[in-house]
Amino acid sequence: MRPTADAPGALPPLRAIQCFEQTARFGNVARAAEVLDLTPSAVSHQLAKLEALIGRQLFVRAARGVSLTPVGEQYLKDVSGLLHSLAVATERAASDVSLDCLRLHSAPSFGLLWLMPRLEAFRMSHPDIQINLSCSYESLHFSRDKIDVDIRHGQPNWPSYEVRTVRNETFAVLASPKLLERHGVNGAADLLERDLILSEATLLKWPEWFAQHGLARPEKPYALSFDRSYMTLEAASHGLGFALESSLLAQKYLASGALVEVAPEALSAPVAAHHLVFPKAHSGFPRVRRFLEWMESELGHGFVF
Repeated sequence: MRPTADAPGALPPLRAIQCFEQTARFGNVARAAEVLDLTPSAVSHQLAKLEALIGRQLFVRAARGVSLTPVGEQYLKDVSGLLHSLAVATERAASDVSLDCLRLHSAPSFGLLWLMPRLEAFRMSHPDIQINLSCSYESLHFSRDKIDVDIRHGQPNWPSYEVRTVRNETFAVLASPKLLERHGVNGAADLLERDLILSEATLLKWPEWFAQHGLARPEKPYALSFDRSYMTLEAASHGLGFALESSLLAQKYLASGALVEVAPEALSAPVAAHHLVFPKAHSGFPRVRRFLEWMESELGHGFVF
């Protein structure tokens, strides 16, 4: 007799789980097939087998693709990270078991400006954990890219994962002391006539910031614009203009005096821009738990759970 989903040991085929996870990720059978090096019909067959085993519909099929049913959304949450856990277990079995590898991915500016200067402290307190860090603005796939924790920049809209938001982050008007001496700022309106540096990738940009202060966007062209916060901060430290940037990322510049906050009480704004994202199953990994505890202590209990 064929086992049912209620029977002990009724495990779905690994290939079916892979097809389900990739199809859920892309919302498209053909794209999932391309990633898995299968034909679309083979992926559809695996999905049908999985739905038959479970006895519930996981996807709603439409002409432009597929979307998860409520059952499918819950199933994705439950199985998310299992393939990654299996890959990690296989890798560990084939490697030096004396070291546990923590694989991190980060938004570039956070990785370079905040995390990198603190990694030595983490290594000193956790010498048995090896760190692998990659940086990009792409939201990587935890299973395929073998990522334990992804530090993402943006709006926290990842319902399938655990999300811990870095709180107490503010966006401030920053300038070099010499520039501020030459061009003082008494209020938001003064900045309409100043040389401004635009950070193109941040959640809060100059037009929105001026709107918050009841002002129209400046007619004067921006002095410079960059798609990376670390470039904006470096340019501002050389006196090339006023920047609107995260004071969390600017800590090194503020501590050294290369940059100062301009009227922080009046011109700063809270922004929830950075988030630690990971499959729920990863919270059971000791290396992940230890990293999260360390991050919380470094941020001064600065997490929103």
